[in-house]
Amino acid sequence: MRISCNVLLLFAIAAATVSALERPGVEFKIFQFPADKIPRIDGDATDWSMVPESYSIGMDQLKETLKGNALDRKDLDVKVKVGWVKGLNRLYFLYEAYDNFWDFDDHSRHNDIFELVVDADLSGGPLITAFHPNAKVLGGDTFFQLHGVHAQNYHIFTPAPERDWAFVWGAQAWAKELPWANAAYNYNFKHGEAGKLTLEFWITPFDYAPFDGPERAVVSKLTENKLIGMSWAVLDYDGPEEKDYKGFWNLSHKGTMYGNADDLVAFRLMPREPAPRKPIDAHWSFKILDMDRRLLAFQDESTGKITSWRWDFGDGAASTEQHPIHQYQKAGEYTVNLYIEGPDGKSRWTKVRNVAVR
Repeated sequence: MRISCNVLLLFAIAAATVSALERPGVEFKIFQFPADKIPRIDGDATDWSMVPESYSIGMDQLKETLKGNALDRKDLDVKVKVGWVKGLNRLYFLYEAYDNFWDFDDHSRHNDIFELVVDADLSGGPLITAFHPNAKVLGGDTFFQLHGVHAQNYHIFTPAPERDWAFVWGAQAWAKELPWANAAYNYNFKHGEAGKLTLEFWITPFDYAPFDGPERAVVSKLTENKLIGMSWAVLDYDGPEEKDYKGFWNLSHKGTMYGNADDLVAFRLMPREPAPRKPIDAHWSFKILDMDRRLLAFQDESTGKITSWRWDFGDGAASTEQHPIHQYQKAGEYTVNLYIEGPDGKSRWTKVRNVAVR
């Protein structure tokens, strides 16, 4: 078997891209929701029940990269699922967390925070001012020209009463607002108490997110099997003092992930999970053989054990063949039904005014 140089080059580029990310060899999955089951952003995790546990990313995948603290699930326990919908360039998140001390009284960055960084086109490199090699050249313009432009950092407050749900670390404050993002919380604890928090949100990733608004922005295109760079960290505070800062729990395992897209990890936009098959399920298609004669071929595409077929062509005619050919006498739009039966039951498939001849 011969493989073209172009194909080999693409494989080499893909392999180099993944190895350039942190945690080489590790790849997380992003669940594809069906278009009719897009999660509602209301703080209720029920919509996510269809997501297999293999998509859950818990504390066992996080590393404390600031103080070297050991994992204690009685202190903090977090689980995250990520989803997408084919045709919508959005990333959906379910964040479920238990904390023995929720800190959200101080309306600043000194709060329990879920910090998310996304680089959807794997452009890599620094995304904050302090890490940019051109910072001295640009001077005061660095923040506006470089900070958060090619990859975005979201500091998400957990929870966020009486304020914005997040701040975008850069000059792209518009990116956290509708129609680019949305969020909802569910919790019943007060500041300083223990309890469980559920956060649902979605964001729009950008290949280019300028400071002056979305008019010139370039939305990242999300497609099946695409790899993107992403990581998150959980900032755990248990009070106002420095000693109360309990940790920076990091999916990347590299502390600088917050400002350098090279330090993110690989996530793959997965195809649809196979749905449970019905024991017998009718489906069919058709092809026009001769429009002048109004002659059509019908193809049975049903699954299961089938013992009988019955076609209703919508013009009063019928057939019991599996793959019939039918000639219409008059021009029109016809509703066609296929009925099948077998030892496991019956099924029907209809195309409403989909079959048209002239």
